[in-house]
Amino acid sequence: MKTPGLLLALLLSLPIFAQQTYYRENKFWMTSPGAFKSGLYGIDNPALLSYQSHPDVYFTWTDETGKWNELNNWGLFAAVPNFSFGLINQKYLNQSVTDYKLSAAVGTEAFSLGLGYGWSSGDLGYFERSDLITIGALVRPNPYVSIGFAGNILFSGQNEGMLDLAIRPLGDERISLFGDYVFKNYLSNLDNQWSAGVALEAYPGFRLTGRYFENKYYTVGIELSLGNISFSSMSNLDKDGKYQYNTYGIRVGGYDRNPLQTLKKNSDYVELNLLGNMKYTRFRFFDNSNTLYEITEAIKAAKEDQSIAGIAINTSGMNINRVLLWELREELRKFREAGKKVYIYIDRAGIEAYHFASVADKIVMDPDGLITLEGFMYGKQYYAGTLEKLGISFHEWRYFQFKSAYEVLARRNMSEGDSIQLQKLIDDFYSLAKTDICKGRNIPSAKFDDLVNNSALFLPQDAIDNKLADTLGRWETVRELINKEGGGDKNFIQPGSISKFNLPNDNYWGKKPEIALIYAVGVCDMDEGIAARKLVKYVDQAVKDNNVKAIILRVDSPGGDGLASDIIADALKKAKMKKPVIISQGSVAASGGYWLSMYGDKILAAPNTITGSIGVIGGWAYNNGFKEKLGLSTDYVKKGEHAELGFGMTLPFIGLTLPDRDLTSFEQKKIDNTILATYKEFVGKVASGRNRSTSYIDSIGQGRVWSGYDGRSIGIVDSLGGMQEAIELAVNKCELAGKEFEVKEYPPAPLFNVNYFMPKIQGFQVEEEPIIKAIKFRLRYNGAPLPVLPLEEMDYVPLY
Repeated sequence: MKTPGLLLALLLSLPIFAQQTYYRENKFWMTSPGAFKSGLYGIDNPALLSYQSHPDVYFTWTDETGKWNELNNWGLFAAVPNFSFGLINQKYLNQSVTDYKLSAAVGTEAFSLGLGYGWSSGDLGYFERSDLITIGALVRPNPYVSIGFAGNILFSGQNEGMLDLAIRPLGDERISLFGDYVFKNYLSNLDNQWSAGVALEAYPGFRLTGRYFENKYYTVGIELSLGNISFSSMSNLDKDGKYQYNTYGIRVGGYDRNPLQTLKKNSDYVELNLLGNMKYTRFRFFDNSNTLYEITEAIKAAKEDQSIAGIAINTSGMNINRVLLWELREELRKFREAGKKVYIYIDRAGIEAYHFASVADKIVMDPDGLITLEGFMYGKQYYAGTLEKLGISFHEWRYFQFKSAYEVLARRNMSEGDSIQLQKLIDDFYSLAKTDICKGRNIPSAKFDDLVNNSALFLPQDAIDNKLADTLGRWETVRELINKEGGGDKNFIQPGSISKFNLPNDNYWGKKPEIALIYAVGVCDMDEGIAARKLVKYVDQAVKDNNVKAIILRVDSPGGDGLASDIIADALKKAKMKKPVIISQGSVAASGGYWLSMYGDKILAAPNTITGSIGVIGGWAYNNGFKEKLGLSTDYVKKGEHAELGFGMTLPFIGLTLPDRDLTSFEQKKIDNTILATYKEFVGKVASGRNRSTSYIDSIGQGRVWSGYDGRSIGIVDSLGGMQEAIELAVNKCELAGKEFEVKEYPPAPLFNVNYFMPKIQGFQVEEEPIIKAIKFRLRYNGAPLPVLPLEEMDYVPLY
């Protein structure tokens, strides 16, 4: 509070001004600046523009001449977030003057500063006008108190300062008590130095105000909002209660709370277009991708909005990860349980896309579409023969039955351990899809197996006959069906038009409590993937920020470098001593990805998440004729018995080294000990984090991957759920249920994808294939013990 205090002292020390600037302007506003919305759009206190959440235009006038339509005193104000322009016109006899002001604000919801510049045109001498500068500050330390300071510094030397105090006993917009006081350097019997009053919003968008002034006159005002337009009227009364004149106002612009919204029921449908991939965050510019948080938030907001009757979803071109589809499906299931409708359009859908679509009340299938219920499989491509032909040898250092991360480089087929664990994953994926589809479409279990095993492909009429679709048609047919079944034309809106996302933020003063949603996505590495060197700073930032009440770590990682995993895990272990830490596991959170998760207060996973793989593996690739085939040679001098270990040729196009030799028996023994020691450390930390014995963790470890469903059964996952369930759990743990809060995502999204501006050469693609990235990662950690998954399980959901 030191900065506001110094600013107040500065304002009070200013020479005070002789013109009636503040209260002259306030004849157009019903309360003191900080008590009601964002004041007079920065004219009175420019710092309030930090609360201007949408564009607005406001026209106001008085009927002091006795005629409501004679514009002798009027004002016009235009505002966008943080900026405004306003003008006030005054006429008297044959003289007139127009005052202009440009204003701007910077800051946060808790503290902001503003600056305005005003000038005038017209009969300046008659009205004693001069240019002025307005400085302002706004302090809102909590939802209950607003303190404003403003100073008008006139170039003529006459100035004033204003202190504005407002209190909300209930912590929201329903009732605001206010008062203001003006400090001047001149004496005048005509001006007021203070006023006090109350503003009420007992019903959304219907507002009443009363204000008493030092000179014993008072005002009574009313405002009615109809959404994007508002009307207001304020009566000015003298000390005897005699009516003097009225002030009228019309606002057009951003959406506002309004009584019509409470009367509007089941009239709207939200349209969701799921074209393309779904990511966790998007670039700030040139990126219109869907993100998991925004889409699930939209479904949740639609569920709670009584004006919304249902959701219509277009899945054409959808390419979304299986776990994210399950999370979307869960939110739609809750949406339906709230008594609302879901319509989904499909054209070509495999079993995962159809699993998602089966949540709908009605499935509309394209007349040229196709459904394939092919089942699930897990296949691998093995490179041992390829490496042999190239002249590259690879040794797999595998000490645990199920730790199969390197077998595609060392073998020509699947090991028994890998076959066992992957078959169980596939069985669980199949069981999940079968259970949900049978329930959603009312298909007997045996019938589903028959459809998968004896039909698999379904043309449109086949789909209708087998109850896989309800009707045939294109995307526009969905609207027609909704209007037909809904008993009339419905209003179709985009997710961004849901009222929750468009309401002004004046209902809450100060900075809302935050839930930190931190993404740990990609391989576990210090500078790539999860980028632990940077990510740990965001964890620490969330811990130190008293406004952050809980931390959610969203993990979508196949593991990698144990050091990177442990740095984040250790930071979370310390964090949960101060605030709740919830882990939300995405598509894959295994091996080093589970290392990231193990210290959470609670771990949530989808039933089809790949989790576990508590184990460590290593491998060594080295030259066995490849260098010679390329006509390359190497040579060296050394000091130290093992100095040349790791030295060799640099692979073309990859830029990494292929060592010249294999390990000696002495070196191999050292590596063996390191792998076993790292596994023992991993098991011990998981046992500590999950409050289990090391022997038990070892029994379910051994590098074995588990589905989220089995993970819950064996105790490495606490409950099944997605990102929204993790947020709900965090909110309950920090006692924010039923209260205002915000979710703050880390790391911040970059401005734009630089690849958009890279020149494109036909037949050449700058971005590497995932398999090349995975091989490069392993070569970079050649010989190091790694808690990492196989190559094909590196297909995690992208962050950007």
